[in-house]
Amino acid sequence: MSERLKVDLSAGVLNLTLNRPEKKNAIDTGMIDAFLEQLDRADLDAEVRVIAVRGAGTDFCAGMDLGELLASAERSSEENLASALHFGSIFLKMREIPKPVVALVQGRCLAGGMGLATGCDLIVAHAGASFGYPEIQRGFVPAIVMSMLRRLAGEKVAFDLVATGRILSAEEAAQMGLVSRVLPAETFDRDTQQLLSRLAGSSSTALALTKRQFYAIEGKTFSEAIRLGAEVNALARSTPDFKTAIAQFLKR
Repeated sequence: MSERLKVDLSAGVLNLTLNRPEKKNAIDTGMIDAFLEQLDRADLDAEVRVIAVRGAGTDFCAGMDLGELLASAERSSEENLASALHFGSIFLKMREIPKPVVALVQGRCLAGGMGLATGCDLIVAHAGASFGYPEIQRGFVPAIVMSMLRRLAGEKVAFDLVATGRILSAEEAAQMGLVSRVLPAETFDRDTQQLLSRLAGSSSTALALTKRQFYAIEGKTFSEAIRLGAEVNALARSTPDFKTAIAQFLKR
């Protein structure tokens, strides 16, 4: 059996490749365990500046492992809750880690795979990619990722997607705000590498502060958000990265 997750660290980018191409990179317990282990590593390793999530083969990820899901029907509610929370901890960790997490999506990105991509900070889509939450067609519910989808797409669009399970093209997903950008097929590899290099070359402290503030704003009043912005602004001015970058700019 091949390893569930291929790992490579290069030029500040930790590449995590879902590695079950024969199963369209279906997510199982082994893959979840490996993914969480690498997120912990990325959080602590100063050499890791950006995390890139990919799929081996032609697809990003077609969802959860159906064989494992079917077997779970015979387990207790307590066991299934623990399993679901274990998967859910990936989203919490990706949100908490102070480094950008980028999903690079080619081919099918469906169900739990779409949930995994949605949990990333950026989704970069190949022009030929497809996206959707078809769980309803299998008698299942995209329950864990629904809160993120509702925030991204709004009530009516989000309910449409989860209630019908319809599949979207990359362009349709972009129009709905579900992906960050769509890149041409012929330049996808080059363009994504340039994006990752740009992020890896940016100030790690500025990126960390940006990510922290971006998600902390949610649920705050306007005045609270402005106050938070002022606090982050003040903190950013004291960082070595800021001082160095401004000094170099002024020397031009």
